[in-house]
Amino acid sequence: MSDQHKERKEALFTQKKNGYDRMEPAQREAMERYCADYKAFLDAGKTERECAAFAVALAERAGYKPLVRGAALKTGDKVYRCNRDKSVLLAHIGSRPLSEGVQITAAHIDSPRLDLKPTPLYEDGEMAYFKTHYYGGIRKYQWVTIPLELHGVVAMKDGSTVTVTIGADEGEPKLVITDLLPHLGAEQNKKPLGEAIPGETLNLLLGSRPVSGGEGGDRVKLQVMELLNEKYGITEDDFNSAELEAVPTFRATDIGLDRSLIGAYGHDDRVCAYAALKALLDLKNAPGKTAVCVLADKEEVGSDGVTGMKSAAFDTFMEDLCDAQGVPCRACYENAFCLSADVTAAFDPNFSEAYEKRNSAQVNYGIGLCKYTGARGKSGASDASAETVAYVRGVLDRADVVWQIAELGKVDYGGGGTVAMYMANRNIATLDAGVPVLSMHAPFETVSKLDCYMTYRGIQAIYQAE
Repeated sequence: MSDQHKERKEALFTQKKNGYDRMEPAQREAMERYCADYKAFLDAGKTERECAAFAVALAERAGYKPLVRGAALKTGDKVYRCNRDKSVLLAHIGSRPLSEGVQITAAHIDSPRLDLKPTPLYEDGEMAYFKTHYYGGIRKYQWVTIPLELHGVVAMKDGSTVTVTIGADEGEPKLVITDLLPHLGAEQNKKPLGEAIPGETLNLLLGSRPVSGGEGGDRVKLQVMELLNEKYGITEDDFNSAELEAVPTFRATDIGLDRSLIGAYGHDDRVCAYAALKALLDLKNAPGKTAVCVLADKEEVGSDGVTGMKSAAFDTFMEDLCDAQGVPCRACYENAFCLSADVTAAFDPNFSEAYEKRNSAQVNYGIGLCKYTGARGKSGASDASAETVAYVRGVLDRADVVWQIAELGKVDYGGGGTVAMYMANRNIATLDAGVPVLSMHAPFETVSKLDCYMTYRGIQAIYQAE
């Protein structure tokens, strides 16, 4: 190949490079520090409530204060609002008026899990169980025979709330869902993968020791209930007003001999939520446009409800900011930009038939920009405009952020959605972007440290963009 031909190809063709071929040694050190903090966040936040509490604590240490409706706001002010302990909205007030728009990053802090049913406790075969109802798009077979913890709250009739955590600390007992032994699994093996483990069999094993000195049935159930009553002061009726979530016991850990990856529960979407939060808190000076971070709940079940992205809670927060400057919220929205920070699918060579490789995100190639998500003919997607994608390309390139274009697998193979459409429906220019994930929605997901760090850097560049 002639030098001229080579130069023409380099000038005209996309030049994809592994991110490690672009990083300086100092960046690698910063990446490792960032990822160590991210792993601590994952271990501390197994539920949306725990993530929200952790985010508020970090924000307050960084100088953020609760937003007071009607209070004046000036350049450099840092405010937040925690919505019902399950979602968080934060803003760093910029030097430019809100009429010129804001720079938003919206991520979510809920993850697929198993919720207890309102009447969960029962005994069968002289063993005690909790009935569960799965939350989000899980592959049910992945949740059996792994150690599980229980996190959440029980709301009492007197208005108090009891925090419940079982299995989180070293030495505490864990919970498990049993599976059928292979010796008796001939009929189960004939079933499709999605039907082999029915949802009604995802029952948590709690114990097998009967209460001593008793007669009759439910002796094991009584023993379990007595233990719960002794520790938490609750009765069986109190489960009716409880939010208790079974989540994997796994701690965040490095993966690979080179420690280049992180394995954990909840990367979707806490890997982007932490990046959005950390990037905002790390802003040293007031941005030009006000920077807003949204950590939403309920994305995995459609973003409905008072803590989801469809909720008026976001609009109320923004209206309170705008009212402080006498700006109509709609005027702010029409000049705003939102990065819908949610994970995308990483190309997995073990399942290459599900991906269109030219348009799939690859591990270690940086934050993945998704012009559209949805399913089939882009159903359920906001489909960002060409101008919006170009704007983000320019911001990331000027900040020397490693990024790539991504789609969620082959056309007609499935699909998925994010909060992007709900932001775009508010007349906010929106683009999806996030960390590529292997084994998405599994109890143990895997991401690249480089992609995590580049997502953090990319979001910070968005906050600081004009």
